[in-house]
Amino acid sequence: MAQQDSRESGEKPAPPSLVVRRGRRGGDHDSHHGGAWKIAYADFVTAMMAFFLLMWLLGSTSKYDKQGIEDYFNTPLSVMLGGKEGMGAARPSVLQAGGRDLDSTLAGVGRKSQPQLVPAAAVRASNHSNDDSQHMEQLKARLIALIDQNPTLHAYKDQIRIAMTNEGLRIELVDSLKRPMFSSGSSMPADYAQAILFQIGAALNDIDNRVSIAGHTDAVPYQGGIAGYSNWELSSDRANAARRALVAGGLHEDKLLQVRGLADVLPLNRSVADEPTNRRISIVILNKAAEQAFFRDGGRMVADGAQAASDIFPALVSQTHPGGTAP
Repeated sequence: MAQQDSRESGEKPAPPSLVVRRGRRGGDHDSHHGGAWKIAYADFVTAMMAFFLLMWLLGSTSKYDKQGIEDYFNTPLSVMLGGKEGMGAARPSVLQAGGRDLDSTLAGVGRKSQPQLVPAAAVRASNHSNDDSQHMEQLKARLIALIDQNPTLHAYKDQIRIAMTNEGLRIELVDSLKRPMFSSGSSMPADYAQAILFQIGAALNDIDNRVSIAGHTDAVPYQGGIAGYSNWELSSDRANAARRALVAGGLHEDKLLQVRGLADVLPLNRSVADEPTNRRISIVILNKAAEQAFFRDGGRMVADGAQAASDIFPALVSQTHPGGTAP
């Protein structure tokens, strides 16, 4: 028993187990700040980017644009409302749709490039003139087709002339040596001439344009009859006879703008005094430019397109036909 106790006491006892608990350093620090440093760094990068962007804009902006920006922030209301003369609103600036000329090769230097605005009235006048010209061309084509299809008009096709002039579309009924429209010294149209005028009056009734009628005679002096009665009165009477025939054919009288007699001042052939084609009736469907010029100038108009319209009303022609060309 004693030996057994001594053997047991001779054995080495097992070492005790040690448990080491180690705390994390900076635990309180991380839990307090988290990822806040990332937000601060992002703000710093954003501020630097904005700074360099501002420097680039200042370097590529002209002094006029800088002055405009300065004036805007100094007095924004006066700039927006127009300002006074000599202030920032009168200077070229970005607030007035200006900007640096991209063609400039110098860095930081820009030329003022103001847009050239076309007045709305000029745009409308140009568009209206183009529409009017197209309408006249369509009317011309329709009249030519009517002459070819209508037996009454086709039989006298050689005495009907249609052409575009500065005033509009001109229809001329010229005399013929073998087939005169009027007897010598008479204002009564022949039956065939009256039939032609009837057909033309019916064809012109559905247009919106106004109509001008002119009578022409040859250069042979009028003889006999009432004292003082001349080719002036004769041409006027023939123009009025044509007016009555057109109205009888269906043309409304409110579309008539002018009826005049021009005697022999605008002959088609000046070399022959009694040339038959000089005796004629001219019917002009006026375009809007000629109609406006008539009312503006008190009835002074181009006589059947014999004189260029630009010589009579150049401002109106240049406005309605940019480039200086007439239709």
